[in-house]
Amino acid sequence: MQRRRIGRSELQVAPLMFGGNVFGWTADEATSFSILDAFVDAGLDFIDTADVYSAWAPGNQGGESETVIGKWFRQSGKRDKIVLATKVAKHPQRKGLSAANIQAAVEDSLRRLQTDYIDVYFSHEDDTETPLAETLGAYQRLIEAGKVRVIGASNYSGARVEEALAISRQHGLPEYQVLQPEYNLYDRAEYETDIEPVAVAHQLGVVVYWSLASGFLSGKYRSQEDLANKARGSRVEKYLNPRGLQILTALDRVAARHGSTPASVALAWLIARPSVTAPIASATSLQQLESLVAAVHLTLTSTDIRELDDASA
Repeated sequence: MQRRRIGRSELQVAPLMFGGNVFGWTADEATSFSILDAFVDAGLDFIDTADVYSAWAPGNQGGESETVIGKWFRQSGKRDKIVLATKVAKHPQRKGLSAANIQAAVEDSLRRLQTDYIDVYFSHEDDTETPLAETLGAYQRLIEAGKVRVIGASNYSGARVEEALAISRQHGLPEYQVLQPEYNLYDRAEYETDIEPVAVAHQLGVVVYWSLASGFLSGKYRSQEDLANKARGSRVEKYLNPRGLQILTALDRVAARHGSTPASVALAWLIARPSVTAPIASATSLQQLESLVAAVHLTLTSTDIRELDDASA
């Protein structure tokens, strides 16, 4: 399996990242453990979570996903097989990117994750109230202490990434090595016009979220009836329009040619994009995980990619 470097760091990963937002939310602990074991058994190693996951669920406070992963690390002994990413800035009790907040949040995350280091620590969202130099200085201290290896920026504009990189270079502070924006076959414009040029110019890694457009690109939502009583129904509804259905039709055709599934094809399209290090995708069952794993082994032709590009233009 081809491995990809995260920016200009020494970290290398398989080209698919598992989205841990489902742990402690739509996947219970036992299911989460079985998915994580199968993920590693498939030769994959890149996991994404955040301290805020899944504070939005009734009865949750945030930190549930990290806690599940930490229990799995303890039970499985597989910490050394994983490149682990988590995030700071959005937890209800740990908001923002001040130095004090980062220091407190990282200790919380390390405790829940039952590990002494985080491979990739993301600023989960921009904090315009805190000077970039303060945030980056806090990360420098964590890197020097061995608690963080690489830093990344999620939900930043291209201009703010440029500004952060300039401050890092001016003050000798750690540089963001990887970005985490939204990007998929349907949602393309912002990434391709604003984020991608910056990532390419500075050789930054890119891991993209909502890779399957909240599940829409899996093909399981094709009508309003399909959305009934679904956890992500309100998010998926915006894709049920002529363009969205046109994209699904193209995914169906390409999947049929390869004996594959729309979900695998949608992820393979992202994996094939030169600027993308890895798409992030989630599964709540072993069957769903199979489609994610299959994407890593699916090589689309130039004709396939052109057909998907045209359908989503």
